[in-house]
Amino acid sequence: MSKCPCGSQAEFADCCEPFLKGRTKPPTAEKLMRSRYSAFTVADVDYVEKTTDPSSRSGFDRDGTAQWASGSEWLGLEIVSTTDGGEKDSNGEVEFIVRYNFNGNEQRHHERSEFKKRDGQWYFVDGKLVQEPVRVGEKIGRNDPCSCGSGKKYKKCCGKDA
Repeated sequence: MSKCPCGSQAEFADCCEPFLKGRTKPPTAEKLMRSRYSAFTVADVDYVEKTTDPSSRSGFDRDGTAQWASGSEWLGLEIVSTTDGGEKDSNGEVEFIVRYNFNGNEQRHHERSEFKKRDGQWYFVDGKLVQEPVRVGEKIGRNDPCSCGSGKKYKKCCGKDA
């Protein structure tokens, strides 16, 4: 891998890889968001879990997340906006769009994520969909991983009220 998957145009070794390897911590909420996306592209579920706020980890599905991350073709990350989340902030919000293929279906996931800094480290707290993922292709099955990226089955996540 040469260019970083996060879309920064920097080399992976100089961008997100040091975060994933634990050599340094993302200094901003946006850098954490970018590094988490990069972690999904290389199926580094450990990084995704440890950068999730401890108060939000109870519903984390390691197996489902690993299956979804490794079974997806990652097409790109677009940062729409960032509110706060700077080096001197303790809270931040990052709005982003992720595009990926899963089971031959192209997906678009648009989310606003909340981040908190605790003891000098940024954590992902929660995300809210800005719009429903746009499905191109076949319908998502009830037992397929949810296209929102939660790692849960569709029927237990976005499809539970459908």
